[in-house]
Amino acid sequence: MAALQQSPIAFHQTKSPPSNSIFKKTPIRLTFSSSFPSIKLPGKSNRRGGGILGAKMVASAAGSYASAIAEIANSNGTLETTSADVEKIEKLFSEKETYDFFTNPTISLETKREIIDEINKSLNLQTHMANFLNMLVDSKRIELIKDIVKEFEVFYNKMTDTELAVVTSVVQLDSQHLAQIAKGVQRLTGSKNVRIKTVIDPSLVAGFTIRYGNSGSKLIDMSVKKQLEEIATQLDFSDISLAV
Repeated sequence: MAALQQSPIAFHQTKSPPSNSIFKKTPIRLTFSSSFPSIKLPGKSNRRGGGILGAKMVASAAGSYASAIAEIANSNGTLETTSADVEKIEKLFSEKETYDFFTNPTISLETKREIIDEINKSLNLQTHMANFLNMLVDSKRIELIKDIVKEFEVFYNKMTDTELAVVTSVVQLDSQHLAQIAKGVQRLTGSKNVRIKTVIDPSLVAGFTIRYGNSGSKLIDMSVKKQLEEIATQLDFSDISLAV
């Protein structure tokens, strides 16, 4: 039990969606998916391929931004609150239409700033995080936001000796089961803290999987899907001829 008490678990629970009345002054129609606004607009995102060199440059830039955020948050004692803000931003930009809107070069910076201001109010972001989003929009680097979120998570985990475990299941697991999983991951890794992220995947049929380690390199698969695949492999009927 002592191990559990020193292992904070971050549960991602859906909250009641905020009112979208604050967005009525803009000509853009917003709807809400999960607990964050998604933007319903036509238009293509500005996506450019850069090969291996381009990918390295993106990773380097995202890492620099993420490192700066983590250092600022750590220095002013808001690391945990900043981590919570980053999670909000991650959910927001996981919506394809939201991401496509902000990376669309045909939409003016002024319009994007207006929406960023409304989002900041809606999500109640800290001042330095609100300024950060505006900076990305102004410098036309908002397309890096997903990579920045990933890199920040790496810095946060290192700074707090936290092991991230992604638990994927068919339905949301209850707090008791997630606490048991956190305790098990802590025992396997020796980390001071364990942070749980949950993902819903109906294709697993039943059971769950746990990914942890660097970039989720380690997998514990306790899903029925895996068991069915193993049974299917063992039951090879290819050499059996059926009597007619």
